[in-house]
Amino acid sequence: MAIAEVTEDEDAEADALTIGRRIRQLRTARGMTLESLAGAVERAPSQLSMIETGKREPKLTLLRAIAKALGVSIDALLEAEPLDERASLEIALERAMKGQTFQALGIPSFRIGKAVPDDMLRAMLALQGEIDRLRDERAATPEEARRANVDLRHLMRRQDNYFAELEEQAGRILEAVGHPGGPLTQRTASDIAAHLGFTLHYVPDLPQTTRSVADLRHGRLYLSSRIAAKADPRTAVLQALSSRILGHSEPRSYAEFLRQRVETNYLTGALLIPEAHAVPFLAEAKAAKAISIEDLRDAYSVSYETAAHRFTNLASVHLGIPVHFLKVHESGTITKAYENDDVNFPTDRLGSIEGQMCCRRWTSRVVFDVDDRFNPYYQYTDTGNGTYWCTARVEHSSEGAHSVSVGVRFDDTKWFLGRDTNNRGVSKHSVEVCCRRAPAELEAEWRDQAWPNVRTPRTLLATLPTGAFPGVDTTEVYEFLRSHAPA
Repeated sequence: MAIAEVTEDEDAEADALTIGRRIRQLRTARGMTLESLAGAVERAPSQLSMIETGKREPKLTLLRAIAKALGVSIDALLEAEPLDERASLEIALERAMKGQTFQALGIPSFRIGKAVPDDMLRAMLALQGEIDRLRDERAATPEEARRANVDLRHLMRRQDNYFAELEEQAGRILEAVGHPGGPLTQRTASDIAAHLGFTLHYVPDLPQTTRSVADLRHGRLYLSSRIAAKADPRTAVLQALSSRILGHSEPRSYAEFLRQRVETNYLTGALLIPEAHAVPFLAEAKAAKAISIEDLRDAYSVSYETAAHRFTNLASVHLGIPVHFLKVHESGTITKAYENDDVNFPTDRLGSIEGQMCCRRWTSRVVFDVDDRFNPYYQYTDTGNGTYWCTARVEHSSEGAHSVSVGVRFDDTKWFLGRDTNNRGVSKHSVEVCCRRAPAELEAEWRDQAWPNVRTPRTLLATLPTGAFPGVDTTEVYEFLRSHAPA
């Protein structure tokens, strides 16, 4: 059935319910029985009962007769609003009984008689609303979340991880505040906030589940005054403002939540490393065969991960270089991934990369065993899908150490610093068992003699965070805003 047809049917059903309740209210207000009204319009009481309960939509001629019998105009029967709160409650419960929640729970519809107290109707509607809320919060099962992640990655791959509309928005904002290029200062971040109608407030009691909280009513953006030593104070400001620039509303699904997060991070990167200035910088580096993620990082005073992400946005569209990106936890788990250079990442049966174990022979894992953390680590890796070159660094956060790596196909290595490395690896992870099983001799020796106590990540056993904004304690946020709102 077409969407338009569904909408028309639902509207017709809503009208029939409202009209029926209005007829019943007018009839009872005049002290008329169902039988007396039915006699006045020359219809059977059962037929009139079907109309009053909204199960049948009356024809115009019958409506005229009913209106005349009740001593009102036909417009009085067709008004959109019900006559009183009781009618509103009955109509709402009638619609709820026809909805998916009641049907899914196997609750049959019943006649709402006059003897049913108003409080009972309110309680049933409140329960129905709470069940709907819980269903919505738990809609993002782990499988659904992985599917949403895969769909989003496919979109990024189709677009070479480049979003022109987000680049344009970043350009307009930077032009509005007169940013001349180069590193974006904290003062400029404050200017962007002021341009968008926000004042910045640093507080010690920011809810633990948030990076920032925006008070849209008073135009105040709250951030933590306890900034970690290595954290970039501009990033939290720009991420919060990016959501407002993009006009994000409460996400209706986990897929929309993921898309909003990608857009927010993308726009933040585009503000920190503006396309108009970064592309000439990278083009010059390519011409000199000296592209370096470190140089991009240092030129714009950002983290290595931000520079690596931003490079993937610009490399294919502006430099003609397909790339891949990996962020790997020290446990070996892939937490972020992107590719448009046909490198074969490990995936589950749904095609999801995140959560999979990275091959221990890839640059992203080998870099953890390198003692030199001052200089970048480079490595060529022979895979079942060709040879790739990667540059990687290890960064630390509250969640432990992560490696961040950017790689290209062998033919594109000529544009990068570090191409003369002697570090080599061989990974057949995508086509053979490779490191997914221990060597046969080692396994034979220890398989029956080892029993490791697994250090299971707490997120592995938990369901996905619930709530409109997954992982956020909304009660804590609302209490925080109330306590900090200006008098």
